[in-house]
Parts: sequence; C-alpha cells; structure tokens
Amino acid sequence: MDTLKTMTYAVTGRIARITLNRPERGNGITMDMPRELAACVERANLDPAVHVIALSGNGSGFCGGYDLVESAETLHIGAADPGRPPGSVLDPQVQMRNHAPGETWDPMVDYAMMSRNVKGFMSLFHSEKPVVCKVHGFCVAGGTDMALCSDLLVIADDAKIGYPPARVWGSPTTSIWFHRIGLEKAKRLLFTGDCLSGAEAREWGLAIESAPADRLDARFEILLERIARMPVNQLIMMKLLLNQSVMQQGLQTTQILGTVFDGITRHTAEGYAFQQRAMQAGFKQAVRERDEPFGDFGLSTFKG
Repeated sequence: MDTLKTMTYAVTGRIARITLNRPERGNGITMDMPRELAACVERANLDPAVHVIALSGNGSGFCGGYDLVESAETLHIGAADPGRPPGSVLDPQVQMRNHAPGETWDPMVDYAMMSRNVKGFMSLFHSEKPVVCKVHGFCVAGGTDMALCSDLLVIADDAKIGYPPARVWGSPTTSIWFHRIGLEKAKRLLFTGDCLSGAEAREWGLAIESAPADRLDARFEILLERIARMPVNQLIMMKLLLNQSVMQQGLQTTQILGTVFDGITRHTAEGYAFQQRAMQAGFKQAVRERDEPFGDFGLSTFKG
C-alpha cells in the first residue's frame, strides 16, 4: 500500500485499526480520504488474521466533514495553475463545488466526483468483515457518511452527530440515515439540520452504545474483542445476510439521487448566497451565520 496521507492502518491481534489522521483539520475529508479508506478496508479483508475493523479518528473529534474552507472561499473553476500541465484544472474537489451564478455547471462532473467518494465510504458497508466505528467530540456533515456506513457505532455521551449542511450547501450522499433510524427520525434531523448528542444517538437507535468520554475507549474495545472471538466465516455470513435487507430497500438508487442533489444544493440561489458569504467573511463565519438561527453555536467550528 502506498504511504497513507489521511489515516493510519495497524493490526493488533484480530483487529484492524483504521484511524483518520488529519487532527489539525478536524479530520476533514479530502479527495484522498475515501480512496485510502477503501484501500485500508480491502487490506483488512484480505488479511486472514483480521476478524473485525475498528474505525476512529485522532484529535478532538472523529470528523468535521469535508475540508471545504479553501474551495468555499474561491471561485476559480478551471483557472490555470502555473504548476500544472497545460489543459489541467484545479483540484477535483474545488472543480466540482465552485461555479459562479451564470456559469455553466455540469452536474455529471459533480456526480462523477462525489459518487467515487460514496464508493469509498460504502467500502465500510460492503466490507466482508464487520466495521465498528468510535465517535468522540464531533461527527458532522460528510463525517456521518463514514460513521453510518459502518456496521456498529459506539459514541461518547457528549459527542455531537448530525448533518447541518441540510440547511444549505449539502445533501447526504450515502443517503443511509433512513436505513439507520427510520423515516420519521431521519426527517426530523434532515428537515432541521439539527445534531444529536451521543446519548441521544443511542436513544434513537443510531448508536449501539454510548458512554462517558473517559469510558468510551474501554467500551469500544470490549465490543471489538467480543466480535473478534467469532469465526471469520460466521461474521461474513451474518453481515451478508443482514445487509441484503438494506440493499433490497433501494439504497443504491437512493444514493444516486442523494449524490445528484448534493451538487444541486450548491447551485441554488441559497447555495450561491452561502458561497458568496464564505468568500466575503470566510467559510467558518458563513457556517456560523447559517447555524445561528437554530441556536447551536457550538457547531460553527465544524468544517462541513
């Protein structure tokens, strides 16, 4: 495996440990992250010694969503970069997200990029071996794609999890909220962009377990060790059996719609206004102003 830029990979006993490792950026998602995630999952699946995969994040939280500060504050789509070969364009993440009003926007370019990220996140769902995710601090916006595509979620009582970009400039591309908590609860979150605490996430059935922050690691390890005692073949069969019900509910089709909608949200009048504000005052300030009417000022530090 090539050198990892966004995460670390290690095996301890029967557990493969994938740890998001961009703590200085809140483990913000880059275009490299979903691809590295899929590669790590594949590595774990090919290792006969591994029975279960542990997913977590370094730093103050699990993941603050896409690292969008640079792309939200600029509108240089297709602009020449002296350091790039002729005919090349800016980073695909910037390219897919930034078009000024009146410019031509190709939704299929947007879809092609974001659908590849969905495939990376869904590597957790499709992994032959179970994936248990640990969330501390915060898990918001695109970070929820990884947490919810995992099989089981263990979360700190005081953590925050949710999808604030439902308010403007985002649609959940993996579209798995309904399958995790049901239609009514998913509507409650996505109609408001509100977050749940870790304790609330457990009460809602989103997390299998929550614990005080100082006991989170211990509870996580106990669950991992119990799963790791199972024969690998049994784990694979149980996961395949249970995942069939989700696939039969039309998840793949819904993900196509959610990913296309994600592009559309950035090209509505409200989406353009949000980006214009980000260019004027900075992305973090634009997020603060987006969230201020909802009273959840603590979310303003999240990147997604």
